Amino acid sequence: MRTRKYLNSLLSSTGPTTIEGYVPGPEVLQTLNTHKILVIGAGGLGCEILKNLALSGFRDIHVIDMDTIDVSNLNRQFLFRASDVGQPKATVAASFVSRRVPGVTITPHVGKIQDFDESFYMQFLLVICGLDSIEARRWINATLVSMVDPDDTDSLKPLIDGGTEGFKGQSRVILPTLSSCIECQLSMHAPRAAVPLCTLATIPRQPQHCIEWAHLMAWPEQRKDDTLDTDDPEHITWLYQQSLARAKQFGIEGVTYSMTQGVVKNIIPAIASTNAIIAASCTNEALKIASSCAAYLNSYMMYTGDSPASGLYTYTFEAEKKPDCPVCGNLPVSVTIDRDMTLEEWKDSLAERPEAQLKRPSVRTGEKTLYMEMAALREQTKGNLGKKMGELVEEGEEVVVTDPAVGETAFKFKIHFVK
Repeated sequence: MRTRKYLNSLLSSTGPTTIEGYVPGPEVLQTLNTHKILVIGAGGLGCEILKNLALSGFRDIHVIDMDTIDVSNLNRQFLFRASDVGQPKATVAASFVSRRVPGVTITPHVGKIQDFDESFYMQFLLVICGLDSIEARRWINATLVSMVDPDDTDSLKPLIDGGTEGFKGQSRVILPTLSSCIECQLSMHAPRAAVPLCTLATIPRQPQHCIEWAHLMAWPEQRKDDTLDTDDPEHITWLYQQSLARAKQFGIEGVTYSMTQGVVKNIIPAIASTNAIIAASCTNEALKIASSCAAYLNSYMMYTGDSPASGLYTYTFEAEKKPDCPVCGNLPVSVTIDRDMTLEEWKDSLAERPEAQLKRPSVRTGEKTLYMEMAALREQTKGNLGKKMGELVEEGEEVVVTDPAVGETAFKFKIHFVK
């Protein structure tokens, strides 16, 4: 195969960025064959990554995706055909690449990444993310950090994260506990601007307003006993139906199932050419880490294909590791608030803080629980929501916040009051 010829040529020589101690030769390619790689996401970016890995010498690849193929995917997710609509993305993508690249075994896993425990992730050399969800990135990032055992070097699983948004994209290499993690740079993914509730409740003007109404108002009112799972097709379908009815009531067109899913999950849109470029970067980093043929990215590459000044522009830099990162750091974040701010107001503000973006937070101090989002405990603690923070927390006291979207990660805030 021509691809293997090029790989042998690449891995049989050294270059200016070759890591010290690297021994070139055909044995390197044989080593690649034994490495087990995990790809999370089989959408637009994931399809490209799977193809690239298979053509880069990797022979044992696993892929996780819980979604099924929609007709809207076919314009950029090239491993799928019209006859595949309704089938699991992971299964179809794995089958397609395995057929086209002899000798490659791709194992599909249809489900959520949260369905797998640490022993599952421990079997892989590295993890590559081709996700369209900030929440999912945060979860896998926290999981890989928590897996690290200082006495076991094999427990450190490099995370290669790729993301695209229109003509813009990024790739980064994360060494859990050693380098800046996704949570350290969360402020780069600022939450979308909030729509006033009065607009959602009385005069929606856009299809997105109808979807947000169903998400933020109809669900809590009509299904208050159910915890919304944005990965559950039944829940998304219910929101879509409510949104559609709302849109018809106000003469608004454009509400679709895929739009509902995108608004609720805060999915980042993508186009094919950007996917191809970012997937190539991610695969390149995987090859460098797995073979040691060259130094890997340190640690962030940004790309834009529509720069007003230069058209196409790329830039690499070392992302800063934050000592107060809730995942890989150990210091609390100091926040200054008004003593008269209620617990509910402060809790809601966490969704808008760029470094937090917590939508369902539970709050506690070292001595007491202030509020729990869990349905069984919500009733017992909701009485605190109307109380002032000055009544509940002492000056300089640490408050711990958790959110189911980021697993067991605990956000620590040191509260200071405006004097």
